[in-house]
Amino acid sequence: MPRVRSRVQTRRRHKKVMLYTKGHRGKRRTNFKVAHQSMMHALRYSTDHRRERRRDFRRLWIVRINAAARANGLTYGRLIHGLSLTDINLDRKSLAELAVSDPEAFTLICENASHALQTSAA
Repeated sequence: MPRVRSRVQTRRRHKKVMLYTKGHRGKRRTNFKVAHQSMMHALRYSTDHRRERRRDFRRLWIVRINAAARANGLTYGRLIHGLSLTDINLDRKSLAELAVSDPEAFTLICENASHALQTSAA
């Protein structure tokens, strides 16, 4: 039985790794073993940072909503509670966009929320 060699497959695999590490510095770009480790780290970090980006955006939206709510005499928590009482189902992304782009509409939403808070307390 003839011996099987994997020259073509190995070369393709190595070329793919070297393409992934094209922007890296030093041996991370030229040496296959180091480049493969660098590629694996980079792929893991990119996955982690995609997840973190979602958390960062939610944090940013909450900060923007809180600032706009305080300008209208409410806190973030009371605004969200008031919105749940009035059955206004807006997510934080759209609330933050309203707070930045259309403050008048956000003021109306805050008034509805504060009115619902007052009626529920009484």
